[in-house]
Amino acid sequence: MGYLRNHLATVVTGCFAVSLTGLYFYMPAALHQLLLVSAIVTWFLVFICWMAQKSADWTTKHGGHSHPHTEHVHTEKKSSTKLVSNVSVEELNKFRETFTAELNELKDEVKLKDNEITRMRQEIANLETLVQIEALKAELANLKAIAAKRK
Repeated sequence: MGYLRNHLATVVTGCFAVSLTGLYFYMPAALHQLLLVSAIVTWFLVFICWMAQKSADWTTKHGGHSHPHTEHVHTEKKSSTKLVSNVSVEELNKFRETFTAELNELKDEVKLKDNEITRMRQEIANLETLVQIEALKAELANLKAIAAKRK
């Protein structure tokens, strides 16, 4: 936890708002409109800072903070998400066949390392989403460009 339970920005902005509000009563009347607007805007910023910190506390479950810091147990939970697109099985098979054919053509033209060819074949076999298809298209286009350079 940070200084003042992470409410440091709220406190600093609040002090500035208090000083602007206090200056309103000591300054000449010509500055009253400027100080009034400044004080209102600064108090609004105090409210926004306070609400933002309350929201952050609520989302991280540290709002009440009734336990000491030594008891915090930090555990990371990683979740993997798959981007699922509506790709039919026929389309996937069609893309696999075209990519395999292009890879076989490139294998003859460019003397690629066998492990790179094997990796590409594995990616072709594991095609599931449109994003993966587009990534493979880009990679095959790069390989074709390399093949054209070497000719």
